Amino acid sequence: MQTSSGGADFLSGGREMAERIRAFDWTTTGMGPIADWPVSIKTTIGVLLRSPVPIVTLWGERGTMIYNDAYSEFAGGRHPELLGSAVREGWAEIADFNDNVMRVGLAGGTLSYEDQELTLHRSGRPEQVFMNLYYSPVIGEAGSPIGVIAVVVETTRSVQASKQLQENEERLRFLDELGRATASAVDPDEVMRITTKAVGEHLGVSNCAYADMEADQDHFTIRGDWSAPGSPSIVGHYSLADFGELAVANLSQGKPLVINDNLREIAPSEAATFQSIGIAATICMPLVKQDRLTALMAIHDKVPRQWGDRELALLGEVTERSWAHIERVRSQAAQRRSERQFREQLEAMVQERTAALAQSEKNIRTIFDTSHLYQGLLALDGTVLYFNDTALNGMGAARQDVLGRPLWDTPWFSDTPGMSDTIRLAVEEASRGQTASLPLTLKLAAGTRNFDFTLRPAFNEKGEVISLVPEAVDTTARVKTEQALQQAQKMEAIGNLTGGVAHDFNNLLMAVSGSLELLRKRVPEDENLYRLIDNAIQGARRGSSLTTRMLAFARQQELQTQQVDLSELISGLTELMERSLGPTVEIKTELPSGLPSVDTDANQLESAVLNLAVNARDAMNGTGEILIAAREEQIGPSDGELAPGTYVCLSVTDTGEGMDAATLKRATDPFFTTKGVGRGTGLGLSMVHGFVEQSGGKLQLKSYPGQGTTAEIWLPALHGAKAAPLLTVSAPDEPVPASPSNAKLNILVVDDDALVLMNTVAMLEDLGHRVSEAYSGAEALKLYEQENFDLVVTDHAMPRMTGAQMAATIRAIRPAQPILLATGYADIPPGADATLPRLSKPFTQANLEDAVSRAMSADQTQRRAASR
Repeated sequence: MQTSSGGADFLSGGREMAERIRAFDWTTTGMGPIADWPVSIKTTIGVLLRSPVPIVTLWGERGTMIYNDAYSEFAGGRHPELLGSAVREGWAEIADFNDNVMRVGLAGGTLSYEDQELTLHRSGRPEQVFMNLYYSPVIGEAGSPIGVIAVVVETTRSVQASKQLQENEERLRFLDELGRATASAVDPDEVMRITTKAVGEHLGVSNCAYADMEADQDHFTIRGDWSAPGSPSIVGHYSLADFGELAVANLSQGKPLVINDNLREIAPSEAATFQSIGIAATICMPLVKQDRLTALMAIHDKVPRQWGDRELALLGEVTERSWAHIERVRSQAAQRRSERQFREQLEAMVQERTAALAQSEKNIRTIFDTSHLYQGLLALDGTVLYFNDTALNGMGAARQDVLGRPLWDTPWFSDTPGMSDTIRLAVEEASRGQTASLPLTLKLAAGTRNFDFTLRPAFNEKGEVISLVPEAVDTTARVKTEQALQQAQKMEAIGNLTGGVAHDFNNLLMAVSGSLELLRKRVPEDENLYRLIDNAIQGARRGSSLTTRMLAFARQQELQTQQVDLSELISGLTELMERSLGPTVEIKTELPSGLPSVDTDANQLESAVLNLAVNARDAMNGTGEILIAAREEQIGPSDGELAPGTYVCLSVTDTGEGMDAATLKRATDPFFTTKGVGRGTGLGLSMVHGFVEQSGGKLQLKSYPGQGTTAEIWLPALHGAKAAPLLTVSAPDEPVPASPSNAKLNILVVDDDALVLMNTVAMLEDLGHRVSEAYSGAEALKLYEQENFDLVVTDHAMPRMTGAQMAATIRAIRPAQPILLATGYADIPPGADATLPRLSKPFTQANLEDAVSRAMSADQTQRRAASR
């Protein structure tokens, strides 16, 4: 409803800004009295006053500012002076930015910015802010723009939070790498050397040092030091007081000492101490333990430097971890010395006479039983004379149960097949005066464990073997870590190889399928020939399907995510599965109401469910029941593989023969199949696994022989979001109907693969277009400078200049140039133009015709929008 132009009724119902607008003298701005304002101005201002979002209007060439209450809060100290001011004067610090806004808006154009960084003076000082800005023209009664309306959403906090998260992730990665680098160090000086070098190089400083404080809380010794090339070492003995009152006050209270420029920030006499060792800027982090200053870790620069939270946070965590690691290494070194002394003492005592052994038995056992090693004492024939408490607890036996029994007959070895014979041979070797060392994997009451085991002889003063000493160190954690690392490296290598092979394979399929399509049009009408050609085309399409699965396993396919209602998706699939799986397979569903939607690629999820259903049918030999169910689950911080949060678990359960542990372990490995030769690619489960992990979830398999299999797809849940209707997407091996278009175009085709280039050119020429070809981005740009093209069709993955880079160069010359980007897999880098239409390889002539039509339609849409 239009407001009467005779009054200010449109301001009724507003808050503070409505009253300010009513009271303002608008004759000073050129807009004239409110009563004379056009209906379009009144209507626009009436709408923005009732909006909770910050909105400002800029009227006329001057850009007179009128805004709502939300915008007044955004303006801060600049409010209310901004009201009625020219935007160029109101926000003088970004005058050039607003000049462009007015120029574009009054010309009928629109602008939008995501996370735009600007420097504003809202509280009397410069302030770095980030905003989402949306500008649109306001059309007057005469049909032309009379002003600009701007929606302002400040995103400073979210941008800063994202930056902080990135810095935290970088810091955690560094700390993890540092932890791995120092994990094997057994010497405190080695820990200091590795740590100071890693921190110094990571932060780009001149020096990084670690120091131990002495008892007087003043003197300290720098023991670990790293110096950049051209900077002197600062290892030595120092007094804290020489570095000034600020250093003493902060560090003794457990506060870091932060100096950006010591010549400016502290007294000259105090700065001289820093300058004498080549230091201009410092962060020194104290480590206080039991209310005493225990250690210091510092980074220095030889030139003034503005330190930030990044350096301070990293140094704080490294200081705490380094101290703990150094103390642990020192403790372990002391423990090794103690154990070495113990072994020497034990050997001496074993060589004593029986009377001396009995007399000192109590002391020996005290030391023996406090060791973390699994240790014992044997007679020469392998009979157990003693086991320490660590060994007894490890085998879950009492001392009286093992004394007098052969070592190989104790619970340590008796439950592990073949192990008794191995230990018997080791006893024979040790009794001959030789040390037996071997790695063992043992089945114990507490589970399977790994050990480094030694059996060494003890000699008397005559050099005779008088007893045997078995020792073992539990290496289970180390072995599991090494196995996990090897598996991760193997899967990473397979994934990288798969992605590269799929990319090249798509180019080969492109040449084959395209040529076959054109050949079919040109051969004489002969059903036998058609059948042979169609068989070849079908084979190429199966190859395309195989590359799609390979890319899914490698997590390099491009996901088209949307909010998906699982109940709707499964309901739509049920009929298809019933027809595909056969009448002897019964499909049941348990899908509770109110299930949260998930954010994923609906087509990939449908394919994953179909894959699991087909696997289930094959596991049941074509007869049985398949249950498809879903439930909502909460994952806590300590639950392992998934990030904490709410998830939807979609499960497919069959009543088939199930899998044993060995088969289950390999089930998601690429190309592994139990279906026999010619009945499966071995990529089904690995494809599902790759797709689900790319969607932020996991695939979990549960199976036991004779009890069937359950495959669970875990996906992050979306609460409070309504799922979009599912879209039907053509399968990759089906021709896509082209949009009708009779326009014959002048097209430039770019591809570094000669076969693909020839094929694409032939398809386009067959469609009636005029085509020029180039084998590289550089060659294409030369042609582009010489001739006007209606459309550019380019491959992305080309050497020296990618298709996305070439498109950016062309768009800089002609922003509205229609460009179609062809790609063999999801290798488009972040930051590439997201508006470029894409065409996935391999494509048919119908796919290509449709993509050309879409690219040209998008260009016409942009032209129409620009003309308004």
